[in-house]
Amino acid sequence: MLNHNSSKPIYVQIADWIESEILNNHFQANQKVYSQYQLAEMYTINPATAAKGLNLLVDEKILFKKRGLGMFVTEEAKQIILNKRKNQTLKQLVQELVQEATRLRISKQELIAMIQDANEEEVQT
Repeated sequence: MLNHNSSKPIYVQIADWIESEILNNHFQANQKVYSQYQLAEMYTINPATAAKGLNLLVDEKILFKKRGLGMFVTEEAKQIILNKRKNQTLKQLVQELVQEATRLRISKQELIAMIQDANEEEVQT
């Protein structure tokens, strides 16, 4: 789960992992998520780092705090994550893919064919 060699900060990796858990239905709306101390123990990290990841999700309205009870998944969490990943993460990946294809002199048609092939392989698995 966590990659200590990644250029992505640990707290962002924690937030990404919780988002993926929500998308995979491991956490439902209004369900309590792991505490900063549970995350710190699970991944051998500082509790403050775990808290920073959780607070990032609170700022994005994916989690909400119940004083004295912990962090919970918001009703809109899944849609917020889907929108964010589509409009930020996926868009950035596509831009990088197009740039690399341009450097390699791969035509638009070739690139589209490669994407379609990859999509078909994914559908079959």
